[in-house]
Amino acid sequence: MANSNIRWYCKPFGGLSVRELFDALRLRADVFVVEQHCAYADPDALDQHSHHLFGYDGDRLAAYARIVPPAARFAEPSIGRVVTASTHRSSGIGRALMHRAIAETHLLHPLQSIRISAQHYLLAFYTSLGFTPCSAIYDEDGIPHIEMLLTYST
Repeated sequence: MANSNIRWYCKPFGGLSVRELFDALRLRADVFVVEQHCAYADPDALDQHSHHLFGYDGDRLAAYARIVPPAARFAEPSIGRVVTASTHRSSGIGRALMHRAIAETHLLHPLQSIRISAQHYLLAFYTSLGFTPCSAIYDEDGIPHIEMLLTYST
């Protein structure tokens, strides 16, 4: 599946349409709650303070991430709720999503490093994007995670 058909855009919470909000919450629930068998309240107080990055393939949300401002979760800005629809996996869209998320984060929060809380099994993926581990492995909602940092450099 080619990524060239993906339409990308990023919006603050207040600029989201009802459809966009529904699509994001639905995809997050489908993957994080149902597929990963992780019972937790996905929408949280960070959503309202974040920018939301969408990757649509036609009218279907194929990839999504949220960009959390500095001091909301970590001292640095962060990228979270990174998710790809099952129909679009193994297409390279996850890597494209993260490249977009990093670029958008740098536009929104220039000259700052980016911290993530990554599912540990994705350590090699995030390392390939330039993130380095900066914590011990910890449990978050029953899934092993690790904090990683993409250090800002000139």
